[in-house]
Amino acid sequence: MSFYKLFSISLGFLWSALAVSCSYEKCPCTKPMIRREWRAFTTEEKADWIRAINCLSQLPHDPALTPSVDPSVSLIPPVNTSSSYFDDIVYLHMDLNIRIHFTGLFLPWHRWYVHIFEESLKNKCGYTGVSPYWNWTIDAPDFYESSFWKDSDPVSGLGGWGDPNADFRVPDGGFHKLPLSYPTPHTVRRNFTLLSFDLPLPNPLNTDKLKMGNTSFTASVIDAILGTSAGDFKGFQKVLEAIEGPHSAIHAIVAGDMVGGCPSGAPSHCKPGPTWSPNDPLFFLHHAMVDKIWYDWQSRDPGNVNSFFGGSVPSLESVDAYSKYPNGGPPFLSLDSIMTADGLFQEVTIGDVMNTTGGYLCYVYE
Repeated sequence: MSFYKLFSISLGFLWSALAVSCSYEKCPCTKPMIRREWRAFTTEEKADWIRAINCLSQLPHDPALTPSVDPSVSLIPPVNTSSSYFDDIVYLHMDLNIRIHFTGLFLPWHRWYVHIFEESLKNKCGYTGVSPYWNWTIDAPDFYESSFWKDSDPVSGLGGWGDPNADFRVPDGGFHKLPLSYPTPHTVRRNFTLLSFDLPLPNPLNTDKLKMGNTSFTASVIDAILGTSAGDFKGFQKVLEAIEGPHSAIHAIVAGDMVGGCPSGAPSHCKPGPTWSPNDPLFFLHHAMVDKIWYDWQSRDPGNVNSFFGGSVPSLESVDAYSKYPNGGPPFLSLDSIMTADGLFQEVTIGDVMNTTGGYLCYVYE
């Protein structure tokens, strides 16, 4: 093992020990990390992030993972004890899918999720960097041909589009051999889908199946979302998370594993998307960008800083229900509500993650 890798892993263990011994009340955030756009990373920084993710895929399953949603509701395969630690992190999101979308947990839970993923990269695989984000507004004008998809380097590249003759598996980049367990063993797949909203979802979620996906995440769209009225957390989340909004559009236009499509050879009980799968590491770049939009909205007006409202149950059964509760119906959540982690990580409250420099979290965006 090289000196650099040994030093990095040792540093990761030290970071973990400090995190355990030092509560955030006693360790206030004084030197926040600065999250940067993927293209602002050096080649070495990109390679280290990719290396650490591949490292997680070589670590064993954590038996502490305990799904909390009834399988008859989640409709996902049982935990595979021979899978990897990266698969465990994926499974956590799969299990909680119906609790963390179209409820008040959407933004705080995913903020926490990107954070604990970064912590896992550091503590278990010696990653020394920060979570990158993907500013997909840059790519919106010509998404398919964007240079974002052109980095095929097997060490530092994200890889491109999947091969249509090979189940849309990505043939290049640093994740082309990333082993995935759910819903069946396969590697990362991406299937460009411009008509992104022709999805098996009930009304009123997808009302315009002919809408082009890349029109939903342009710079002007994001500017409009950031202009949501001060203090209107429900309205802000509604337009950001909407099926025809930027969060869903990125998942659906990349498709493949990002939308949760079933790979070839999947078991008969495989439920095709949209399940917004984290199987493709692009998920974490994407959700860091979603988090950045929330961060930017919070920073825009003092009334947005601690603004929160949302229910715990998706209300998707009718137009009226969704219109009334676009981010969940009763029982309602509060800043004291605990966000479940299926035994895999320490649970925190919504209030713990409202401030990215509050102590539990310690980062800003460039």
